[in-house]
Amino acid sequence: MRKFLLTTCVVLCTVLASAQEKVTLNGYVRDASNGEELLGVTVLVVEIGNGVVSNNYGFYSITLAPGNYTVKYSFIGYKTIEKKITLDKDIELNIALPEELTELEEVVVTGESPVANVSSIQMSRNDLDIKQVKKLPALFGEPDIIKTIQMLPGVISAGEGTSSFFVRGGSADQNLILIDEAPVYDPSHLFGLFSVFNADIIKDSELYKGGIPSRFGGRLSSILDVRTRDGNNKEFEGEAGIGLLASSISVEGPIKKDESSYIFSARRSYVDLFLRAANNDNLVYFYDVNAKVNWRANNKNRFFLSVYSGRDDFSFGEDFGFDWGNKTATFRWNHLFSDKLFSNTSLIASSFDYGLGIEDPVQGIRWDSNLQEYSFKNDFNYFASPQFELDFGYHVTYKRFAPGKITPSSDESIFKATELQHEYALDHAFYLGAQHELSSKLTMNYGARLSAFQSIGKGDVYLYEDTKDNIDPTRTDTLSFKSFEPIKTYFNFEPRFSMRYMLNESSSVKMSYNRMVQNTHLISSGTVPLPFNTWAPSSYYLKPQIADQVALGYFKNLNDNMYEFSVEAYYKTMDNVTDFADNAQVFFNTDLSTEYRQGDAEAYGLEFFLQKKEGALTGFIAYTLSKTERTIEGVNLGETFLANYDRRHSLNMLATYDYSDKWSFGAGFTYGTGRPTTIPSGTYEWGDGYSADVITERNGYNLPSFHRLDLSATLTPKSNAHKKWKTSWVFSLYNAYSRKNPFSLYTRVKQDKDGNTIGDGNEKEARMIYLFPILPSVTYNIKF
Repeated sequence: MRKFLLTTCVVLCTVLASAQEKVTLNGYVRDASNGEELLGVTVLVVEIGNGVVSNNYGFYSITLAPGNYTVKYSFIGYKTIEKKITLDKDIELNIALPEELTELEEVVVTGESPVANVSSIQMSRNDLDIKQVKKLPALFGEPDIIKTIQMLPGVISAGEGTSSFFVRGGSADQNLILIDEAPVYDPSHLFGLFSVFNADIIKDSELYKGGIPSRFGGRLSSILDVRTRDGNNKEFEGEAGIGLLASSISVEGPIKKDESSYIFSARRSYVDLFLRAANNDNLVYFYDVNAKVNWRANNKNRFFLSVYSGRDDFSFGEDFGFDWGNKTATFRWNHLFSDKLFSNTSLIASSFDYGLGIEDPVQGIRWDSNLQEYSFKNDFNYFASPQFELDFGYHVTYKRFAPGKITPSSDESIFKATELQHEYALDHAFYLGAQHELSSKLTMNYGARLSAFQSIGKGDVYLYEDTKDNIDPTRTDTLSFKSFEPIKTYFNFEPRFSMRYMLNESSSVKMSYNRMVQNTHLISSGTVPLPFNTWAPSSYYLKPQIADQVALGYFKNLNDNMYEFSVEAYYKTMDNVTDFADNAQVFFNTDLSTEYRQGDAEAYGLEFFLQKKEGALTGFIAYTLSKTERTIEGVNLGETFLANYDRRHSLNMLATYDYSDKWSFGAGFTYGTGRPTTIPSGTYEWGDGYSADVITERNGYNLPSFHRLDLSATLTPKSNAHKKWKTSWVFSLYNAYSRKNPFSLYTRVKQDKDGNTIGDGNEKEARMIYLFPILPSVTYNIKF
């Protein structure tokens, strides 16, 4: 680490010295129609053939020798603006790009410029265009970025009806999912039929699978960074959508024109209304609300406040019910210390909770669990020159884990009020990253992240005679800690490196290496994270998970940048991956630490990606060949086993076709080999008629292959051109040929077709669970 810091300081001092006696051009790039900052705009200085890209807040800065320059501002879907500038002093220049409704807008996965696929140093990253996502087929007509992400190369879906996704051999809990910088611990509504991301409010979304920048940390496999729109600061506008299961509405407008704005969006399902109309006592619904305000005090200071709240509620009559939800809040302050130094300071709060209720005079309970975290982040971007940019910052997060509390529903209940011990943690991180263009062909990005994670009191740690004895754990002592007293501290150094070498104007090779550390662990023994899972911090018995990944890729643009092709190979090792002993009891277990099992995992794969970016027909084809294995002492008799989300082959195709100004069509096809699962190989009996399943191999069987075709059509009436209120219809056909795709498999006592037990009841049979046949849907959208 000392050598790394010394090298970085030498490079920085050299660059700073060379930047003396130069002048700086800086400003913000915005959408001319609504004032939204544009991320990833290319700012090119023609005379030097080089430039910069606007950051995540639309800010750019470029330092040059005094002189006359031609500067081009370009971004896909917008008209290019060219400025003649006499740069004899520091100049502040804000740019408003007008939208250009051309074929270039029809892009499924966009980049900063037409050649970004080749020229950008970033690999293993995908940007999603929300306009295109809305044109694709969707379950029950609800556009969903998670469903699109599940079709990208290197990303595996658990199957239908889930918002979980698995990236390059990592489990679903190893994805850091952010909305306006705040973490979301459960991204699903209705058990995954919908995600928490309302398409109407999304501005930008990026998925990092590798080459992850040093400013990100906390998860092993991927970062999904979703940012919401700021709101139109020019004029009032809104839109609404009415679907079969849910409806949405969003409104936005200026608080003070060109200075401040707001946006508000809400969704709600109404299955419960249909049930009530049918005199059904069951209750099934979800809702979510997004709101955001921002104020541009001047060109050096801007403030944002965004909040999200979402909840699901399931009740079966008055006897049983459960609910879960996420809440986030983010306050951000953008400040320019100088023409070259940009800062973002954030205060972030996030909460995830769930509850389970049983109404019964004798056995009634209410079970509640909660996870809260509060963060302070200070991030800096230093634009030293067109050849050198520096990112650095400090993050600290306080986490509070409340794994479970049981409250009796009545005085007659057989249960007593019980609460599992709370756990607390402090998570510190310092990071430094530099992007350095060494020549016109070679660019490098290097940096590191230093994390310091502390499990802290107040709390007790139980010592055991045998920490692996989960059958009859014997406590030998108890260690007690006061509030904020360190229980266990883990330091980890996380180096990051990537490079790009241009072979020619249309092709390049890239490579990356990153180490990631995860100190928040999912407590679950299932495949798909359900809301009844809890989380725990790295602690006395639970070590941080660590992943090292290296990736190598070839990138090529074809036919004047109309097609983008890439192939990437990756290899990842993971240490201290968290699992649980066979037949573990993870529900309300006060000796849960005896169930922990940690070991190693290995994942490798090959990803092919081809997309067409221009013309009436656009789309992509993605194929992934991959394998993921785990070896954990105390699990599967210590033998290596396949991860239960391992799909050896995955093929996905998406396409949209603009037939006319009135009609556009979309199609999506997905195929994946069956994922591994665990089923009993037999039973054994003991005592007076008791029996139990015999498990001989973890994930030793494979479900059948998964494949599905979805279709959609969007109708935009021509009469819209002369109306203030513009309408459209979206027709979708989910699972067009009604394939019975396996969701899960279970075993039961063998029965005949009438449900009668066959034989003595010792023989079992496997049964498959299927979710959705062919499902048509229609959505009516209004813009005003």
